[in-house]
Amino acid sequence: MPSADTIDTIDTPRTQPGLVLFAMCLGVLVAQIDTSVVNLGGHAIGAALGLGVSALQWVLDVYNLVYATLLLTGGLLGDLFGRRRIFVIGVAMFAAGSLACGLAPDGTVLIAARAITGLGAALLLPASLSILAATYPDAGERAHAIGIWASSNGLAFAIGPTLGGILVTTAGWRSLFFVVVPVAALALVLAVRSVPESADPEGRRLDLPGQGLAMLALGALTLAAIEGNRWGWTSAATLAGLAVGLVAIALFLAVESRTAGALVPLDLFRSPALSGSLIVALAMTFGMYAMLFLIPVYLQTVRGATPIEAGLELLPMSVIFFVVSQFSGRLATRLGPWAPMTAGMALIGAGLLLLAWISAGTGLLYIEVALLVTGVGLGLNTGPVMAVTVSSVPQKRSGTASGLVNTARMVGATLGVAILGAVFAAHGGDVNAPADRLIAGLGPALLVGGLGECLGAVAALILIRGDALERKAG
Repeated sequence: MPSADTIDTIDTPRTQPGLVLFAMCLGVLVAQIDTSVVNLGGHAIGAALGLGVSALQWVLDVYNLVYATLLLTGGLLGDLFGRRRIFVIGVAMFAAGSLACGLAPDGTVLIAARAITGLGAALLLPASLSILAATYPDAGERAHAIGIWASSNGLAFAIGPTLGGILVTTAGWRSLFFVVVPVAALALVLAVRSVPESADPEGRRLDLPGQGLAMLALGALTLAAIEGNRWGWTSAATLAGLAVGLVAIALFLAVESRTAGALVPLDLFRSPALSGSLIVALAMTFGMYAMLFLIPVYLQTVRGATPIEAGLELLPMSVIFFVVSQFSGRLATRLGPWAPMTAGMALIGAGLLLLAWISAGTGLLYIEVALLVTGVGLGLNTGPVMAVTVSSVPQKRSGTASGLVNTARMVGATLGVAILGAVFAAHGGDVNAPADRLIAGLGPALLVGGLGECLGAVAALILIRGDALERKAG
């Protein structure tokens, strides 16, 4: 393996960009499929292992908690010690954790193994994005490649729910975890054989105070958001988690402003494009993840769909997301990234607002149209927001930028599920109650989510377009 002292260069004669891109897409596919298929296995897992609601929540949430907490660290480790090296370690950990999940004899082992998969994802996802930034130095080619990379999310959404329903029904819940192992193995082999090493350790180091404070801040806030609905938003535990998180953020900013080789150099945020892309990434997942939780429940509870049927009814949104993502990079190169980002966020918002009006008597055609609008918006926005983030910083900071944008996505998802879940509950919503209780909370929650997406469109228009105009004038 090449030395980690290699400075952001790719050995062109040995590089096969197509294979590199394929390997990185497989890495993303592994992480995203795991998340989407496991969501459908909660009932079967609980019945088989004798787990209560709280334990089942942790089977799902511990992955998100570890993942969100360590994303920034994963991005920095790639810059310091080699992006391929960290990607390979992350994929290997993800595969090992998934195998352990499938073999778990009880809930404790299952939750611990899910934490390992969260750590693997925190390593592999930032590394995959920064590897693409190093592999494609041309801005147009990079944007197109990242659009294809982003479309792997759409492919995972397309495959995940349907595959999860089929696997639970035909092969049992353990197959949900085993299914990603061969895909991870292929990603591992391709990465070792086709991805040259790149890194930029010069002037960088492990910022241990910054690392610790970032982990404390993200961990405390994520934990409070995950458990807020169960503990109560005014409970001592929730308020303590929020307070610890906010204090840790303040200390983190103070430490980073005085630290040479900081984990997150604060001067990066002088770029309106970087700040705008992070806001857009957060806003995108804020509404989307709550919708992806609530709409499948609506389809099954109100419309009487089976898990497999619900997955198939979500399939058109995922397919259009995948298809549009293939072209979003080219569109961003031709029109400027602000155009597809603004339009994409506006369409996601429009889709969620349309879904906010559904009722027990709403026809499937209306629901599918709203989901298709949402899918087009996701396809237009996801690739460009990633490309803008890594293009807004020096290449030596690509790992840090990758960690930041994925952290923003994770924070948005966690806040969305927490806040919109609270709105859902405040209006009488209950996923385990009759259909009328579900519908009572569904509309207000998706309305707030849709408005959040529209605010993201405004951020893209003002910050991303404004930065582009300023650069053009300069």
